[in-house]
Amino acid sequence: LEIDWQGARQVRQAVPGCCSIFILPPSLEALKTRLNGRGTDSPEVIARRLADAVADMSHWREFDYVVVNDDFDRAVDELADIIAGRGGALRKDRPELAPLLANLLEFPTP
Repeated sequence: LEIDWQGARQVRQAVPGCCSIFILPPSLEALKTRLNGRGTDSPEVIARRLADAVADMSHWREFDYVVVNDDFDRAVDELADIIAGRGGALRKDRPELAPLLANLLEFPTP
């Protein structure tokens, strides 16, 4: 189930004990590159989408797990580990996430 943070909040309220996973980009620059690589949006739309993404990322604490999508195959393996109940090392409170989250959340919003 792929939903935004508001939908995830509703699911958690309706299904106590469900597992929630927040997927982060490895950096804002990587996210911008991915958005530009699509070739479908104007620079203005991309800037708005980046700002919206940062606002969405500010809700990461509401989720049980965080996966950083810096390598697709590794991200898939991490998701599989979480689903199989082996995702303890991917909990949201791991210290190595702090610098990444600080970088991601400092993006200036319009």
